[in-house]
Parts: sequence; structure tokens; C-alpha cells
Amino acid sequence: MTTELDFDGQRVAVLGLSVTGFSVVDTLVEQGAQVLALARAASAEHIDLVGVLGAQWQQTDADDDMVSALDEFAPAVIVVSPGFAPHHPAVQWATAHAVPLLTDIDIAWWLQRRRGLATKWLAVTGTNGKTTTVEMTTAMLVAGGLRAAYAGNIGVPVLDLVREPVPYDVIVLELSSFQLHYLHSISPWAAVCLNVASDHIDWHGSLQAYAQAKARVYEHVQCACVYPTADERIRTMVEDADVVEGARAIGVTRGVPSVSELGIVEGTLVDRAFLADRRNSALELTTTEALAQHGLALPHLLDDVLAAAALARSLHVAPQSIAAALDEFHTDAHRITPVGEVDGVVYIDDSKATNPHAAHVSLQGFESIVWIAGGLLKGNDLGPLIAAEAHRLRGMVVIGAERATLLEEFAALAPQVPVVEVTADQPAQIMRSAVEQAQMLAKPGDVVLLAPGTASWDQFRSYAQRGDLFASAVEVIAADRRE
Repeated sequence: MTTELDFDGQRVAVLGLSVTGFSVVDTLVEQGAQVLALARAASAEHIDLVGVLGAQWQQTDADDDMVSALDEFAPAVIVVSPGFAPHHPAVQWATAHAVPLLTDIDIAWWLQRRRGLATKWLAVTGTNGKTTTVEMTTAMLVAGGLRAAYAGNIGVPVLDLVREPVPYDVIVLELSSFQLHYLHSISPWAAVCLNVASDHIDWHGSLQAYAQAKARVYEHVQCACVYPTADERIRTMVEDADVVEGARAIGVTRGVPSVSELGIVEGTLVDRAFLADRRNSALELTTTEALAQHGLALPHLLDDVLAAAALARSLHVAPQSIAAALDEFHTDAHRITPVGEVDGVVYIDDSKATNPHAAHVSLQGFESIVWIAGGLLKGNDLGPLIAAEAHRLRGMVVIGAERATLLEEFAALAPQVPVVEVTADQPAQIMRSAVEQAQMLAKPGDVVLLAPGTASWDQFRSYAQRGDLFASAVEVIAADRRE
């Protein structure tokens, strides 16, 4: 997408009217476009404001309604929310009519260049760890004296940041595979793909298509393509990327780093990439001991720390600023978070483990586990994980709408593991029953681990509600013991 594009007088349809969709409508009207917003639902406030702005709003209760609205409006451009999969009729309509599909991120990049801003973008994707890495990176940048904020899949809409009166030095973007699938042409200063494992297969159609979407994060990178050295798939993504001349491949490893890598030497995290004498020396960033004091020394979090540090170092953030940011950093709730201990059993909330890869990370952190899992599989298969980690399991509690699949897989792959099915249908009851069943299976020294490996939407509003109800159920058990 180039600065030559001009929305003035263009008919633009916006699919979806959430917070991000509204930011798109607001921006496009400001740029002179004739805008029609289409969605199944929207807040009353957004609907009212669309009218105040002079744009149009139309509720589309069915996919056919949206297609009919597009036929009538005949847009020259469509801005699509990442929630619309490639097989959605509105997306197929755009393809059939050769109408460009853009994202809010495309428009933000175009608008930034149109305004002549020098803000650098850092792009972060991966199956797991995106949010933590984005937040860490932003904290490091701010500690280094830069005006920085995060956006994309988290935070405020990126268009809101680009339109602020005082420009940012850096914007850190969390990019999902959905966003990357539709993304046209941004040119980030640096980018990282943290990991790639099976996820969102129902949306993309295959693991290959999912990985291809992730690979787009490296396109047109200006300075640094950061990648985990142990992942050959991601290394190939970097090798195949069409980058700006002079961009470098920067590896991150939990081992001793080679030249142009960040890694760990005898418990010290070091940079051998962003210094002049990198062949003969390294810069010390922090230690695993210091990270452990803040709960950041688990293997998957070390990966996130190294990736965030690499992105920050690409912008010359000093090592002491990186260390200072990490000293103040705390991970999000619902990510391998202890919520209680009852009768010698520790209860861990990792409700944010919404795919098999994330659940695998959790399971590998403990030796004897009662595992609570299940929900919407999203086309993923938990079978390989069950087979690989059955030796850690004291027992299994299965929740979710797709329980039958997991029960069959346990019977076939881990028949020695006691399995209990939760059949309650109300969110609080489901989690209360799950925790009670797990308590009966667990013995002192065990961990009861909520790491569902699935999406939550079948039985809960979100992974956050799922985790909150888990913590509440644990507190009830703990209170009973105190009485």
C-alpha cells in the first residue's frame, strides 16, 4: 500500500464495528471517504457516532444480508476485520469483484507516511507469547527514554496512535495470523515470529497456510529479522523474506549465542548482535537469577525476554534500561499463574493456553499434574500432546463442548490415566465441578493445572472468565479448609 492511495471520494465498506472498526470509520470519514459499516451487532454508542460522523451503518443479521449490502453499495475498497475468515461470503464477494481488502493496519501505515511521521514499527507474531513479548518490548523502549506504545491485536487501535497529535517514536504491534493474512505492505523496523504450532486451522484451512500467514511478518523489514535459532521453519521464513537491503537476521537462543545472536552464557543474558565488536565480545543484559525473582525464568518466558531484548536493542536501547524494565515487569494474569495451594496441592491458572502448543509449554513445567483441559479445538488435535505428556499426569478432568473427542483420545493414547468428564453447563458450575474433581484426583506435591489447549467460547465468555472462575473455585475449596 503506497502513499499514492487517496480515500477522498472513495466508497469504502468496513466489515465489523468493534472498537477497531469504529477507528477505521472515523479515520476514513476524516479522509473524505463515503463509508458504510456492516456488522451483525455493534454498541449503541458506536452506531450513534457513525451517524454523527456522516457515515452509514447497516446491521446484517446473516451473511447473505452483508453480500446484498455490498452489491448495493458497490465499494471500491473493503476494510476487513480479522474475524472474517477467507471463506466468508463477504470476503469471497470482494475477491470475485476484484475489490481490494485492507486492514486497519494497512490504513495506519498509509496514514503515517502521508503525515510524514518517522515512527518506527516493531512487529511481533507467533502461536504463543505475543502479548508478553509486546509488553516487555514496550517497557524496555519506554525505560530507554523512547515514546512508545503497543497496538494491533492488543491495546488501543493502531489508528488511534497514528492520529495522536504528538507522534510516537515506536509502535509495537502484536499481529495475529488473521491480521497477517490480509495485511498488504507495511515496512517494520524489526520483526519476530516467536514460534509456529498448529492453531486456527479451521480459519486458515491448513497448517501450511497458517505458517505462510505468520511468515508475512518478515516482509519489508528494514533492520532486524529476529528468529529463534532452534526453529528451522522460522529460519526458512527469514531466509525467504523480501526485506529491505541491509536488514539482518538476528537469532535468539537459550544457549550460548553465536555472532549476530542473543543468548545465555552461564546464567547471563547477553547480546552479540547489536555491538560493533560482536565477534569478540558481548553486552550483558540481565541474569536468569534476576529474572527468576520476578517469575520470568521459565523456559518459554526466557524466549520472550530474549526476543523483546533483540527488538529493543535494534533501536539502541541500553542494556541497563532493558534490565530496569525487566525488574519491573509482571506477566499477564491467566498465564501459568499460581492461584492457591490446598492440602499441599498447587493450583495453576493457564487459561490463556488456548492451543496445544501453549498447553504443552505448561505441562512441561511440572512433574505430577492433574490436568483440566477441553473446549473448542479450532481444528487442532490434542492427541499428540496427550501421548507425549501422559507420563506427567496423575489424572485428567475434561470440560468443553468437544469432550467426546478428548475422551476418545485418552482412552486410546493414555488408558492408564484416570479421566473425569464434567457435564455441567453453566460457567461457574463447570469450573467448580472441574476443580472439585481435580482435588479428588490430586495428592500432596501435585499441581492442578488449568491449561485447556482450546478456545473458551463454547462455555465461557473468554479465557479470562474461564481463568477467573477457576481461581474463584480454588478459593472456595481453600476457604472450606480454613473453617
